[in-house]
Amino acid sequence: MKKSLKKIGRWLMCACLLLSASTIYAQVNEKPFVIPELQTWTGAEGTVTPSGVVCVSGSNKELMRVAQAFAADYETMFGKALTVKKGSPKAGDIQLVLKKGDKALGKEGYRLTIGKHITITAATTQGAFWATRTLLQLTEQNAALPKGETVDVPAYELRGFMVDVGRKFMPIDYLNDLVKVMAYYKMNALQVHLNDNGFRQFFGNDWDKTPSGFRLESTLHPGLTSKDGHYTKQEFIDLQILGENNYVEVIPEIDVPAHCLAFVHYKPQLGSKEYGMDHLDMFHPETYPFIDSVFREYLEGDNPVFRSKRVNIGTDEYSNRDKKVVEKFREFTDHYIRFVESFGKQAMLWGALTHANGETPVKSENVIMNIWHNPYAQPKDMKEQGYKLVSIPDGLVYIVPAAGYYYDYLNCKYLYNSWTPANIGGVQFEENDPDILGGMFAIWNDHHGNGISTYDAHHRTYPALQTIAVKCWTSSKTSLPYEQWDAKRWELSEAPGVNWLGRIGEKKSLVAEIASVKAGDTLPYEEIGYDYTVEFKVAGAQEAKGTKLFSSKHTTFYLSDPREGKLGFERDGYLNTFNYRVPKGETVQIAIQGNNKMTRLYVNGQLKEELGPKTLYVVNDQHKANYISCPEMKNVEMYTTDGAKIFYQRTLVFPLRKAGDFKSTVSDLKIWNYLK
Repeated sequence: MKKSLKKIGRWLMCACLLLSASTIYAQVNEKPFVIPELQTWTGAEGTVTPSGVVCVSGSNKELMRVAQAFAADYETMFGKALTVKKGSPKAGDIQLVLKKGDKALGKEGYRLTIGKHITITAATTQGAFWATRTLLQLTEQNAALPKGETVDVPAYELRGFMVDVGRKFMPIDYLNDLVKVMAYYKMNALQVHLNDNGFRQFFGNDWDKTPSGFRLESTLHPGLTSKDGHYTKQEFIDLQILGENNYVEVIPEIDVPAHCLAFVHYKPQLGSKEYGMDHLDMFHPETYPFIDSVFREYLEGDNPVFRSKRVNIGTDEYSNRDKKVVEKFREFTDHYIRFVESFGKQAMLWGALTHANGETPVKSENVIMNIWHNPYAQPKDMKEQGYKLVSIPDGLVYIVPAAGYYYDYLNCKYLYNSWTPANIGGVQFEENDPDILGGMFAIWNDHHGNGISTYDAHHRTYPALQTIAVKCWTSSKTSLPYEQWDAKRWELSEAPGVNWLGRIGEKKSLVAEIASVKAGDTLPYEEIGYDYTVEFKVAGAQEAKGTKLFSSKHTTFYLSDPREGKLGFERDGYLNTFNYRVPKGETVQIAIQGNNKMTRLYVNGQLKEELGPKTLYVVNDQHKANYISCPEMKNVEMYTTDGAKIFYQRTLVFPLRKAGDFKSTVSDLKIWNYLK
């Protein structure tokens, strides 16, 4: 009997030990989800809820500013004010500590310890700022933070995005918000491609009719500045200051000697008659003095327009069929590298020196090259020549919206699973090769007039940005399967106070009901993005052309459009109309549905019209009999067919902020965040 009792006792003791061990194991927190993924994580038991106090150790003013910026973002996102003060932390407080000279953390790394209190330790204020982005992302998912510790250091020092505003102007408030989005995902370089032009074949093969853009205010050359959209000098300075405050360098790019139709429209004598008027004639005696003056306007002075440490000079895609031209191109490239350096800047350029192989020396020391297409610049050759490389392979990371070539949306699954900046167009380098600074992706708006809105561009950019952020910071050390990561990434905001995607409410829900909408009312939402259904009743009255039903900062939905008095919408200068007028004296049920491909109109429950992608073709002069104008494109005329085509997009992020000055009666407004 005693032996049996002993056996039972031993069995109970083992069971208790196993249960205790199991319980302890279950309480250790797994690595929390953030973007980019944390490089390391040591889990502990339990959680801690922040007290609402942020303590700053020491007297560093910039660290105090980081703490205050964190508090402002925290209140924006969660509606709770934090108290920022100097001193030592108590339980639940968030502490910021600078530990200068900590080589393990480097310039951008940080240590985040979540225990009795939450401690951020970094060697620089930039590292501390990145740690606050991690805290914001954790808090988005759960107000109680998981206890544990991470040492989080980026694999690559440059993590970037290039946005083409030369062909498609994007408003300054979008670029400001883009800086915030990049910062939220620890991306630190925004390259702004300030000049470019459309393709001549879409505009009657006439250079004079081909649109071009130079997007900066110029007081030296006022006629150079684009009238259809540009940034004032102060706006661009403020953008860079915002970037500095968020540790995102805004890198301006003036692209020469190709992609230069804006300069040639201003000074026609500078255009190349042999290679096309979008190419500068590098041999013309006025070319160097003029381009020097363009760069100088933004580089000189005590408070230059280009504040950034780096400036991109372009220098890509010029013809190499003539040896004399190749040598001149190399001379031109070397000249502008040294020209921007003379103002204390580091020069960046697009890789072209394999394509333009020659004898004329081109400076490589302390010069950064965007490697985009290996036949133009072989990565290993460029490394041997002394260039620092940025990996931006066109076949993997180029977005060209609705063009039918490159990517409309990046293949994020492939990039997440298989790519890092060490792979440049199939040429594999060692991870953390010191000559590869990092990686970027790009959006090129090649097809001027294709109806793509800023919202459409952002819808393509955002998932790519999240993906590239992971691959440049965490590199190949990701632990989550792509499908799991892809599902969880939607739980995070774009950035504090940023919602260009127009997300409202939980997934697949009725997010708003408003019984009556009066003329001039202000609604609680700016807009709703893809996918959505907006439904309302209209008791029709006589409305003047141009009567708005709803509007937001950048978009208008018309009850009576300015051209024909029909239902329609306008954004980014594009007016699209449905073939339907609300009848005077009748009450109708209207529903609008939209996603990233189309906009639908339902009347009294019946599908009236779907505005999807529309193929527009180009014709040569001899086919003028087939001429068809496209009213949606306002001042741009497209023709029917010789092969060149544009896929014109008719999408709508639905505006909600302001009701128009209408006479009709609008009631029973309902908004769903899915295609109902």
